Amino acid sequence: MADSPPRNRVARSAKVGGLVAGQSARWAGTRAANRLRSPEDADAATGERAAALARELVKQLGQLRGAAMKVGQVLSTVDFTAIPESEREEFKATLAALRDDVPPLPFKKVRKLLEEELGGKVGDHFETFEEEAFAAASIGQVHRAVTLDGDEVAVKLQYPGVAEAVESDLRNLSLLLPLVKRLAPGLDVKALYGELRERIAEELDYEIEAQNHRAVARAYRDHPDVFVPKVHTGLSSRRVLVTELLHGRRFEQVKALDDAERDRFGEIVFRFYFSLLQRTGRVCGDPHPGNYLLLDDGRVGFIDFGLMRKLDPEYLEGERALARAVVAEDAAEVHAILSRLGYLPNPDDFVPEALLEWLLAAGEWYLQPGWRRLSPQYVTELLDATASPRSPWFEQQRRMTVPPQALLIRRMEGLIFATLGELRAGGDWHGLAKEFFADEPTAV
Repeated sequence: MADSPPRNRVARSAKVGGLVAGQSARWAGTRAANRLRSPEDADAATGERAAALARELVKQLGQLRGAAMKVGQVLSTVDFTAIPESEREEFKATLAALRDDVPPLPFKKVRKLLEEELGGKVGDHFETFEEEAFAAASIGQVHRAVTLDGDEVAVKLQYPGVAEAVESDLRNLSLLLPLVKRLAPGLDVKALYGELRERIAEELDYEIEAQNHRAVARAYRDHPDVFVPKVHTGLSSRRVLVTELLHGRRFEQVKALDDAERDRFGEIVFRFYFSLLQRTGRVCGDPHPGNYLLLDDGRVGFIDFGLMRKLDPEYLEGERALARAVVAEDAAEVHAILSRLGYLPNPDDFVPEALLEWLLAAGEWYLQPGWRRLSPQYVTELLDATASPRSPWFEQQRRMTVPPQALLIRRMEGLIFATLGELRAGGDWHGLAKEFFADEPTAV
């Protein structure tokens, strides 16, 4: 049986502190020994040490609920250039899997929280309530229920004690920054930490998620292709979120449909998340395939708006201007915008033409015109050609950083690209993207 998350700050600090102290000592030992090694042997030893650190980091994160696991999920989108290429993708995949490898707690461990939040017994608020959770994630689990009015609902319950555990994690995560920096030298770890701290704190407050959810539902009310279930505000609180229960085909079932149906599904998913930026000024950082399903009436239903960020209008316009500059192949403007947005720590160290070439290649699937059927192989090959050590732009990337406001935008793009590839969806992704960055007519 799964246990409640540990709340003892000293115990949790010991886990992180032990990892940091041990790995720092080993890293120092490797550096000392490298002075006596050939350059080739020194590189190999450094790679082995980085890989060992990566494995230990995953192990420790996997033992904790809350912030540590959430950090693992977000870090899965970072390119850890210090890890040997042969192990890098496996490391990132393992980090990403932390999201789903979470056993739910027995209902007896969450019943008290539910009754404290809503006031009264479970039967005072629900006609029926399934005690076995049908979904679980890093900070909560979801149960099916029927309200006293007869509405089928999904009840998301936060794990008891997870808020305290997360607060402890957040205090300790600063200790991990030097280790993360070793694995990703080009990453602005302080900015990453600040962004994670703010986003995770918001995700713990289901009332904030409910606000995001209602804003998205209003923006897509009566939409022909998109459905966002309503929030049952009267049954929701800071640690309980109750929403309309959706019935439909999950991602694995959609993958088995014919080309036309998969293409339509992929187009709706792409348009929804990109147009969300325009309609609400928010970016959703978790466009995971488990968060949308194909409804019986043909619409796609979208859920889970916990990991979201409201963007500054000026910053959002800067991202749109960057896309237009890339499409126009204006290298000088690309360099100027990247510098202004904060991607280039030392702008004079970057060659404008090289930046443009890299962005055209990396964003080929939606920044260059043409109809494309995506596939897992295409996704892998494009990432390998533009983000691996074999890429001609690799050293350039190592010197760049990701601005805090861009973190969830880049995560959104990457997850959508990977999901559409797995779906083997075809479309004019460039034409659809222009609806977002070039204000071209849109049906969404």
